[in-house]
Amino acid sequence: MSDVVRDVVEGRFFAPELGQNLPSPIQLLEIAPSLAGRERALVESVGLTGRLAVVADQNTTPVMGRRVHDALPNAALVVLDHPKADEATAAQLQERVADCDHLIAVGSGTLNDLCKYVSHRTGRACAVFGTAASMDGYVTTTVSITRGGYKLTLPAQAPRGVFFDLEVMAAAPEFATLAGFGDTICRSVCQVDWLLSHLLLDTVYAETPYAMMAADEQPLYELAGRLRQGDQAAVLQLVRLSVLSGCGVLVTGTSHCGSMGEHQISHYIDMLLRPHPGTLHGQQVGIATWTMARLQAHYLASDIAPVLAPLTFTDAELAQRYGELAGGVKEAIARKPFDAAATARLNRRLQDRWPEIRQRLLAVMLPLERMEDAIRGAGMPKTAAEIGIDPTFYRQAVRHALEIRDRYGFLDLAAQAGGLDGFAAGET
Repeated sequence: MSDVVRDVVEGRFFAPELGQNLPSPIQLLEIAPSLAGRERALVESVGLTGRLAVVADQNTTPVMGRRVHDALPNAALVVLDHPKADEATAAQLQERVADCDHLIAVGSGTLNDLCKYVSHRTGRACAVFGTAASMDGYVTTTVSITRGGYKLTLPAQAPRGVFFDLEVMAAAPEFATLAGFGDTICRSVCQVDWLLSHLLLDTVYAETPYAMMAADEQPLYELAGRLRQGDQAAVLQLVRLSVLSGCGVLVTGTSHCGSMGEHQISHYIDMLLRPHPGTLHGQQVGIATWTMARLQAHYLASDIAPVLAPLTFTDAELAQRYGELAGGVKEAIARKPFDAAATARLNRRLQDRWPEIRQRLLAVMLPLERMEDAIRGAGMPKTAAEIGIDPTFYRQAVRHALEIRDRYGFLDLAAQAGGLDGFAAGET
């Protein structure tokens, strides 16, 4: 484990925004070549005793779920069949673990989120044995849960223990590992979007999440070509960067540091694409990251400030696009600076400060050619069509994803500058 990972997990990493060390809810994070035979000791070391629920699915049960269950006396094995990260599944899980004291997730994104969410709602503790380096949410205090068809970021109970068996992680399907790479390479576009919002709208912004990741990012890109081979050293580097990315949420209590325009595109796909092709969150984020990187680079290439115009949305068009979800979309849009007065304020700031804004954004942006090298090295797809998403729908997602959340970034700026539709038309 790198020094920075250890310092973050053990509460020794100083966060200037807080004026103190970053508090960590994680009692133990273990990354090892193998955890075989240590499952019970690890769980007990973080104080999870009593009747435990080991929560797995049809894929992770044979991979590691049964092994963890068999190591824990009196544990219940709860197997979810093709679970979804939504309120209905969370309610079902909550009912099935009603007689258990704490939860142990064995899996990655969906299972981890469900266990963290149910633990938070019921005042329990949880831990997780990761089975794939497919996302960066293992350690977060937030989850993405669908409620009434709408993708929400909600508070959750961070795991007390987070355990990674590299032998298991490296044996995960290639697409899952590349999804994790997609969920971490978005650091650059997230930071540029979030910093833009701060510089234009004075929204809260923090450097600490990115300072934590700085030393581990480039080593991962250098090893990216070995991820598809299941190389343990490469998977270890991906796990470490994923942990640090997830810990960024601890600074502000929100997911802005790792979830901006690229995640909005992914959420739009999850909310509206029917039938859903079954693509993973990280796969979608990876594609959308490449889209956002090129959109940001386009506007930051000019030393002339963009000129913005107000945006309006009729009830009829929102109803046609979102159906019963239109009410929530309308509320999100209402919180954005799209009216005439707010747009005038944005234009004044852009005109007065564009050279400074541009330089600050370029300073934190991963150059486009370096991002493309990393993506190519990993063998990660770059287009929606490559992961089975209809390009026509993807273009729609790029155009309209800004409508579903109140976070402001380059999707919004491009729309107000009149360039988003044209850009989206070229996406495949």
